[in-house]
Amino acid sequence: MNGQYAGDVTVQQAWDLLQSDARTVLVDVRTEPEWAFVGVPALTGIGKNLVRVCWNVFPSMQVNGSFAQDVAQHGVEPDDKILMLCRSGVRSMSSAAAMTAAGYQNCYNVLGGFEGPHDDQRHRGTTDGWKAAGLPWEQS
Repeated sequence: MNGQYAGDVTVQQAWDLLQSDARTVLVDVRTEPEWAFVGVPALTGIGKNLVRVCWNVFPSMQVNGSFAQDVAQHGVEPDDKILMLCRSGVRSMSSAAAMTAAGYQNCYNVLGGFEGPHDDQRHRGTTDGWKAAGLPWEQS
């Protein structure tokens, strides 16, 4: 544990946990425009639903003051294993720390996020992250 949340996992470790552990939940903390225009992880093939709760509210990008309550409204329990996913792994660290502070002890940051960092041409989704790993995703 890093002191603020339970730890970091790679996108492959996240996928493996989602497939093998019924109490593992994936929370996508990106904004609604990101979900709509970039895509989202596809979990229906493994019988799970993606939880979508914005960490930052678009367009102001203020931190969502009701984030923990919004996650809980999706049926996420304090003892579930919660995997936080954002674009590149930064917002998900903050959201994992916030959920831990709210009493959820098994919160993890998904390294690389959905798209990862920029490549040499300043494009995302090619060098790291959920998409680059070839994990299931869909345009929403």
